[in-house]
Amino acid sequence: MSNDLYQQIQQFYDASSGLWENIWGEHMHHGYYGVDGKKQLDRRQAQIDLIEELLNWSAYNSPEHPKMIDIGCGIGGSSLYLAEKLHGEVVGITLSPVQANRAQERAAAAGLSDKATFQVANALNIPYPDHTFDLVWTLESGEHMPDKDQFLQECYRVLKPGGRMILATWCHRSTEGQAGALTLAETKHLQKIYDVYCLPYVISLPDYEEIVTKCGFQEMRSADWSVAVAPFWDVVIDSSITPQAILGLFKAGWKTIQAALSLKLMSQGYERGLIKFGLITATK
Repeated sequence: MSNDLYQQIQQFYDASSGLWENIWGEHMHHGYYGVDGKKQLDRRQAQIDLIEELLNWSAYNSPEHPKMIDIGCGIGGSSLYLAEKLHGEVVGITLSPVQANRAQERAAAAGLSDKATFQVANALNIPYPDHTFDLVWTLESGEHMPDKDQFLQECYRVLKPGGRMILATWCHRSTEGQAGALTLAETKHLQKIYDVYCLPYVISLPDYEEIVTKCGFQEMRSADWSVAVAPFWDVVIDSSITPQAILGLFKAGWKTIQAALSLKLMSQGYERGLIKFGLITATK
């Protein structure tokens, strides 16, 4: 990961995470609104439902007291939820010192300091030995990785034999078959999203499947949940037009303001079939 991209991601989340938590809570990811995307849910409940649906869909058979890693842990929303639900130990890694510190504070407040630890680390060079974790959990972090192959190789390396990876990530549409290559308009749309959210690039779900297979994972399953999660962005847009949110944006700085002003890019991306929410689960 280049130092420039590393710094961009770090600075973006250092600046925006406090605002997100104050306005939208501890879960920094999509919500799940039913298979058809029409289920009427509170935004936070939809985010919790996404975690539950991912566990159910993956058919994760958790061992007693599993050891888990949450790659791209944010302020510990998923990490603490998994530690409590699965009665295990979780390590969360993030590029943002602000996120890591806040996640550790939240763990202490929840009485989970002995079950959840957080640190600043690069997912392309995970600071743990081979065969360490029963569960590799990566929820909306793959899109930030400048080398998807190395990222998934690291996921495979730190996973115990028999362990499971659960990955959910932003993708673009498939370019296979009649769909064809991305158009110039689609490429420009994606570039705007990359610029706003500090992403190097995204790939299609079939591209991820190919890399996962190449890494040596077994029993791979994949799914496209774009319809189920797409309403999330309009919910966030609607809830951002408040005095509290607007004041928080100005305090967070220009980059966060740009991200807020560009929320519609994601909802429009889903509407035109360009943005996809891809899932993969596999074992070692």
